Amino acid sequence: MARDYEVWERDDPRYPAAFQDLSNPPRRLWAVGDARVLERTHIAVVGTRRPTLYGARVARQLGYVLGKAGACVVSGLAAGIDAAAHDGALDANGRTCAILGTGIDVTYPAANRSLQERISDSGLLLSEYGPGQPAAPWTFPQRNRLIAALARATIVVEAGKKSGALITAAIAGDLGRTVAAVPGPIDSAQAEGSNGLI
Repeated sequence: MARDYEVWERDDPRYPAAFQDLSNPPRRLWAVGDARVLERTHIAVVGTRRPTLYGARVARQLGYVLGKAGACVVSGLAAGIDAAAHDGALDANGRTCAILGTGIDVTYPAANRSLQERISDSGLLLSEYGPGQPAAPWTFPQRNRLIAALARATIVVEAGKKSGALITAAIAGDLGRTVAAVPGPIDSAQAEGSNGLI
């Protein structure tokens, strides 16, 4: 992604104060887009990369309703639930913030390139990783703690038993944030973890 980015140190007034609630807040952030979305109420919508049609529809509807209501929808730009929630907010002409598990100039997954560009135009992209940092197994749990910290509430739409969304929910709970889950079929593997939260 060839957009200019800004670097925010921890003493920058744009650096989200909510990150200071973490025991290991990022030393700096890379940002692309409109920092004013950080002035809104933030609600995270997270879940599996392989949702059912029901899960994707609910995530999109949540993103749309939250966007219409003036909230900023926070997620991780992953395939599946994350992408559907971002799309819903954008379709409502609302605002959304994507926290990346890669460098600010890297698109992952590649299929989300146009979505990432839409967010950079009317929302905000944030990353604690410098330009060029590729996706790695350890970068996504690190990214999840930022989603949990930034959001006043985290909604898990669909999550399997070992989903990264459960990491986000656990961190949100530890930080005293509200955690909610959308009920799914009792025989759905994609909803096993999210149903467990309920």
